[in-house]
Amino acid sequence: MWAIIKREFRSLFQTVVGWLFLAVNLGLFGLYFYVYNLVYGYPLLSNTLSAITFIFLITVPILTMRVLAEEQKSKTDQLILTSPISVGKVVLGKFLALAAVFSITELVMCMTPLLLSGFGKIPYGECYTALFGFWLFGLACIAIGVFWSSVTESQVIAAVLTFAALFVGYMMQSITAMISTSGNLLTKLLGCYDLTAGLDEFFSGVLDLQALLYYGSLIFLFLFLTMQVIQKRRFSVSSRNLKTGAFSAGLIAVALAVVVVVNLIGGQLPEGLKSIDVTMQKLYSITDDTRQLLASLEEDVTIYVLENEKTQDETLGKMLERYESGSSHIRVVYKDPAVYPSFYTGYTDGNISRNSLIVESGKRYKVLDFSDLYQSEMDYTTYSSSVTGYDGEGQLTSAITYVTNSENPVIYQLTGHEEQEISGSFADAVSKLNVTLESLNLLEHAEIPEDAAALVINAPKKDLSAEDVTKIRAYLDKGKKAVITVGYTEEKLSNFESILAAYGVTVAEGLVLEADQTAFYQVPYYLLTKASYDAAASAVSGDYIFVPYAKGLQYPKEGDAEPEAAAEGESEGAEDQETSVSYQEILSTSSQAYSKADAASMETFEKEAGDIDGPFALGLCIRKGDTTLYAFSGNDIFTEEASQMVYGNNAALFAGVLSQFVDNGTVSVIPVKNYGYERLTIHQAGVVLSGLVMAIVVPVVLLIAGIVIWIRRRRR
Repeated sequence: MWAIIKREFRSLFQTVVGWLFLAVNLGLFGLYFYVYNLVYGYPLLSNTLSAITFIFLITVPILTMRVLAEEQKSKTDQLILTSPISVGKVVLGKFLALAAVFSITELVMCMTPLLLSGFGKIPYGECYTALFGFWLFGLACIAIGVFWSSVTESQVIAAVLTFAALFVGYMMQSITAMISTSGNLLTKLLGCYDLTAGLDEFFSGVLDLQALLYYGSLIFLFLFLTMQVIQKRRFSVSSRNLKTGAFSAGLIAVALAVVVVVNLIGGQLPEGLKSIDVTMQKLYSITDDTRQLLASLEEDVTIYVLENEKTQDETLGKMLERYESGSSHIRVVYKDPAVYPSFYTGYTDGNISRNSLIVESGKRYKVLDFSDLYQSEMDYTTYSSSVTGYDGEGQLTSAITYVTNSENPVIYQLTGHEEQEISGSFADAVSKLNVTLESLNLLEHAEIPEDAAALVINAPKKDLSAEDVTKIRAYLDKGKKAVITVGYTEEKLSNFESILAAYGVTVAEGLVLEADQTAFYQVPYYLLTKASYDAAASAVSGDYIFVPYAKGLQYPKEGDAEPEAAAEGESEGAEDQETSVSYQEILSTSSQAYSKADAASMETFEKEAGDIDGPFALGLCIRKGDTTLYAFSGNDIFTEEASQMVYGNNAALFAGVLSQFVDNGTVSVIPVKNYGYERLTIHQAGVVLSGLVMAIVVPVVLLIAGIVIWIRRRRR
């Protein structure tokens, strides 16, 4: 067989055919690579490869048309048919020789992510998965071409038949859509020859085992059919013609059955085994929190998708498959609006987009509009919107928790003292926790409502009254929960700070500045600190948190004398463990930090006499008995602007804190997954030079080499 591979491979490059195949494929790839990846700066290769898949309809027929048809015409096939080598080895040898030629183009393409890596961050997993899928698709096309070359001795007819077969497979999705948009038995049968369905999986960043089995079985089937055609010809003059024909038909039936069974088994594999998500953002995967929720489900949940299954949003569809495979209690049902135009009216009075979801259990339901599953950003220079994030898992996991629980807890945010309002992604985090966020003005209430799961006091700029403090202290003394944020103000907030003082935490005078240049952004009071591990901060442990305009928090540490306020009400001091106070530091400054005592009249960032030495805590978890109190510093720590500075880490920290207070079966908030990629920054000279080499120089050199070799052989 090795001799056949070498002979066939050499013959392709002794004529123009092999060189032409390389030149055309690499030339077209280079052209689209120049446009998409170099000019537009896309780091992915999937767009480029997707744009050139049609080229196989042209180049594969040219490559394969002579591989067996020419030997029939010249009668050299008789040597093969009468040789001691098996027909299977002959067919496989010729196929591998053609595959080797195609693999040369693939190897050149594999170098392009390395070329692009010099201009930015490249998602290698997605790029090489797309290249792998493209290679499998090309091999399947070559196997089809080898088969059609075996049925005729005319190279032209072989090329035409190969083109027709590849064209039908390439257009099968459109053909089945024309027959029926909802699908029927005929479209399912025709869909078995959809050559691009598996390719779409690889291009979307999924290493799909089912697609791998499909292309592998397709290659096996057409090579097997080729062997049967040759075997038929070998025994065509035999007296055993009828027996041979029956035997051949039986083998073909067995081969078809094997292919069908293999693909059916592949389709029934669990989603976690069937496909591997290689996207950088893990768009199609579900987190451990979601898996935990699905594993603990004890009641049935139906997810209605307002779309045809074939035309649904690709990212959403893959995610729903993982939810359905994660629990026997999850059922996904597609309701095509063209077939069920009024289905959604039983759940909402308003308009709803296609691809929207309705999550329903025996208790209640929740509607998720498709527009809420993606985050968009408006570019006001061009007045165009672009998708920046995917929140499908976060919204769906939250909805499943909502419909399987009867009541939502309530968290109150204090108002009336110019507090920072909880909004944007922070409000979204509250919503995902299935928590009702309500405002609370203590002037209107004799006490904090009993149904409060927690109280949020977010950086007031005006001091609280003594009566407000009394109400808050009474609430906390009942073993309740709270989040308190202290921000810098010129006004002294003595009453407000007394809440923390009751738990041994004092607030340093002035504004915290950092002398460590790695611990601030631009100016010394824009603090950057890494979150230490805590149950609330587990999602951002080790990541940066942006803390602007902070005041230093100080608390008793081991070896320090316990403040009188912290010990107030204790029996036998620290011996009464029930009322002792424990502290867990979550955020802190560096040891070089200090607090500008007179920040209002500050003229220099340098440390001066009277300034207070650090380090300081910027985030604390304080526990006393059943009471849990999270204290943070920074005027804007829990605002959208601050969170965006560190890619949403501040919002993730806030969500983690609130999740500690919620006991409604809700898992941690699943953050939004970044959807886009950073564009590559390529200077114009690099664009032009790389484009010329890939799209023009390499193809022209290959073509000239093929022509020169062909002319020399003609002259011999």
